[in-house]
Amino acid sequence: MADKEATVYIVDVGKSMGEHNGGRVYSDLEWAMLYVWDKITTTVATGRKTATIGVIGLRTDGTSSEIWDKSQDEAYEHISIFKGIGQALMPDLRELRSQIKTSNTDKGDAISSIILAIDMIEKYCKKLKFKRKIVLVTNGKGFMDPDGMNGIARKVNEEGIELVVLGVDFDDSDFGFKEEDKDTIKAENESSLQKLCDVCDGVYGTLEQAISELDSPRVKIVRGTPSFKGDLRLGNPDEYDSALTIQVERYYRTYPARPPAASSFVLSGAPPEAQESGKSSVTLNNTEPDGGKGNTSELTSVRNARAYQVPDEGVVGGKRDVEREDLAKGYEYGRTAVHISESDENITKLETKAALELIGFIPTKNYDRYMNMSTANVIIAQKTNNKAIMALSSIIHALFELESYAVGRLVTKDGKSPVLTLLAPSIEPDFECLLEVQLPFAEDCRSYRFPPLDRVTTVSGKVVKEHRNIPNENLLSAMDKYVESMELVEPGEEGELVESFALEDCYSPLLHRIDQAIRWRAIHPTKPLPPVPEVLQKLSRQPEALQEQSRPALEQLIKASDVKKVPPKIKGRKRNRDIDKPLSGLDVEELLQGEKRHRISPENAIPEFKQALANTDDINTIKDSVKQMCAIIENQIKHSLGDSHYDRAIECLGTMRDEIISFEEPDLYNDFIRGLKQKLLDDKLGGDRRELWWLIRKNRIGLVDNKVVEISNVTEQEAREFMSAKST
Repeated sequence: MADKEATVYIVDVGKSMGEHNGGRVYSDLEWAMLYVWDKITTTVATGRKTATIGVIGLRTDGTSSEIWDKSQDEAYEHISIFKGIGQALMPDLRELRSQIKTSNTDKGDAISSIILAIDMIEKYCKKLKFKRKIVLVTNGKGFMDPDGMNGIARKVNEEGIELVVLGVDFDDSDFGFKEEDKDTIKAENESSLQKLCDVCDGVYGTLEQAISELDSPRVKIVRGTPSFKGDLRLGNPDEYDSALTIQVERYYRTYPARPPAASSFVLSGAPPEAQESGKSSVTLNNTEPDGGKGNTSELTSVRNARAYQVPDEGVVGGKRDVEREDLAKGYEYGRTAVHISESDENITKLETKAALELIGFIPTKNYDRYMNMSTANVIIAQKTNNKAIMALSSIIHALFELESYAVGRLVTKDGKSPVLTLLAPSIEPDFECLLEVQLPFAEDCRSYRFPPLDRVTTVSGKVVKEHRNIPNENLLSAMDKYVESMELVEPGEEGELVESFALEDCYSPLLHRIDQAIRWRAIHPTKPLPPVPEVLQKLSRQPEALQEQSRPALEQLIKASDVKKVPPKIKGRKRNRDIDKPLSGLDVEELLQGEKRHRISPENAIPEFKQALANTDDINTIKDSVKQMCAIIENQIKHSLGDSHYDRAIECLGTMRDEIISFEEPDLYNDFIRGLKQKLLDDKLGGDRRELWWLIRKNRIGLVDNKVVEISNVTEQEAREFMSAKST
C-alpha cells in the first residue's frame, strides 16, 4: 500500500510576480507555475485518495484563512487558502487556474504563510503516519518578518515536515547562479529563508534548477505484488513421504510499462439516448463529474450495453431479443457451427491445482536464450518461514554449483492452464532467488530453414563461395570498421571509456511524452503542447559526435558496397518491365509498330490503345488516348442491343485500368469510372444499363486506390464504398 502524503504549496501571487525578468517570455508567476502545475498534475494523475495536496496564495488581494478569522492578526493579512488539504481532481484544477493570478498588492508575509501551512498539516494529519511537505515558491520581494524562525524550525522538525523553498532568481552557489544588482530587501529575504531551511534540514534552491529538471522523466517506483503464493514441489507429497514441499512467493522481476489508455467520453449535456448499432448499443452515463453544476462543457463516460437478437417472423421487425444466459457456444467446423454443452466442454479442461512443480533439470549450456517466452519473475521463499528460506537456498546453491537450470510446471490458480517455466539460480551478497521465465510448448515452436549466408549451393549441388549475393572480404572489412566506429562510448572523467547511453538514463519516449501531454492539457486546454524534451529526443537520433566519428568508415562502406541512389519516379512514364531481348538484337517492337497512331478505331480499340500508349511518354498524348477510349466504351454501351456489347465494354475497361495503373496516372481512370457509374444508374446510356454496373462490380474494375498506386488520392475504404454504394 502506498504511503499517505500531505503536501501544501505556497504560491506567491504578488504584483511583482507579474514582471518579466531574466529575459524570459514568461512572467515570474507563469514561470513558477510551470513547476507547481507539474507537481500537482503528477499527483492528480496517480488517482490516489491518500495523495493529498493543499494550496495557499501569498500576497493576495484579500485574506481567507482560519487563523485570520480567529485572531485577526495583521501578520496573516493577504494570505488566502485556495484549496484545503485533500485529494485533487480535475474540477479542483480548474478552480485553482481561476484563482492563481497576479494580485494588485505586494503585502503579505511569507513566514506567516509557512506557519499557516504547518497548522493545516497538523490539523489534517494529526498523529497519523503521513509524508508531510511544504513547498514555497516566491520571488522574495515582499515584506518578511524573520522573528521566531527558530520556533518555526522546531515545529517543522517536530511534525516531520519537509520544507522546500524555491525562489525566482535566487542565488545558488551549488547550481552556479547569481543575480546581479540584486535588491537589498530581496537579498535579506533570501538569507532569512536559507537560514530557516538550514535549521530544519529543508531544501533551498533557485527555481531555474527546479524547472531545468522537469524535463527528466520521473521513474515510477512500484511496490512488488506477488503473482503467486503456494508450494514449490519436487515429487508428489500425496503419494510419497520423501517429496519436497517449500512455501514460495513469485514477484515480477521485469514488467513492461504502458502509457495510459484512452477512453470514450461525451459532453455531459448530451441527451442520454442509446444509439443502436448491430448487436450493441451505447448508453450515456448522466453522472456529472463536476458535482452537479450542470456545466455542459464537462465530459462524462460512455457505458456500453450489448443486446442479442435472433430472427423471428412472429414479432414486429422480424427479430427477437434474447438474454445472454440463453445463448450457447458454437465452435466453427468448416461452414457449420458445432454446439458443445458445458458438461462436455469440461472434459477438454485440465483439472489443475495451484503449485510450482519441478519436472526436470538441464545443463545451462543446453539452453538457448531465444526460448524465453515472457518477462522475468523472481521466486523467493515465504518471508516469515525460516525453514522454507533454508530449503530454497539449498536448491539455489545446488543449481549454481552444478551449472544447471530447473524446469517447472506452474499453475498460479486452481483450474488455470499450466505453463512451463525455467528456473535459474541468482546469488548476490545480500539476496538470492530463482529467476523464472516461461518456456514454449512444442506447439509454440516453429522451425524454418533458410539458406546459408556465407555460401550458395547450385542446383547440381556445387558450393559457390564467391557470388554477387555473398559479400566479399573488402565489404566485410568495411562493415566491421563501420560497426566499430559506432560504438556508444565516450571518455569519462578519468579518461576511461563509459557508456553514452547508460541503462538508467534511457527512457521510453512514447510513455513519457504521452504522460507529459496529458498533464499539460489538463491545465492548458487550448495552448499547443510544449516541444519534446531534449532528454527524450536524444534517444531517437544518432549523436552528432558519433556521426562525425563514423563518417569516414561510412563513406568507405558505401564505396565498397557500390551503393547507388535510386532515381525518383517520373510521373507519366510507364513502369519498367523486364522483356527478354531477342538473340538477333533486332527491336521487334520497333519493326511492328510502324507509324505512330493518333486515332483509335472502335473496331480494334484494345490493341491500338495499347500501341498508342507504348509509343509515347507525353502526358498529353496519354490523356488524349484515354479520352478516345472512354468515348468508345460509352458508345459501345449506348448502342448495345440488350447485353450484346457488355463483354466488350468490360474488356476495354479492364485493359484501360491496367494500362493506366502501369503509367501511375490513376486520376484519369477514376474520373471516368465515377462519371460512368452515375450515367449507368441515371439511365443516360440508352436506357436501363444497371446490369452492366453489376458486371463491373463482379470483375472488380472500380476505383484505383492508393494500395494499388501510391499516388492515388482514393483510399482503400473509399474504393470499397464506391463499389457498394448505389449512387455517387
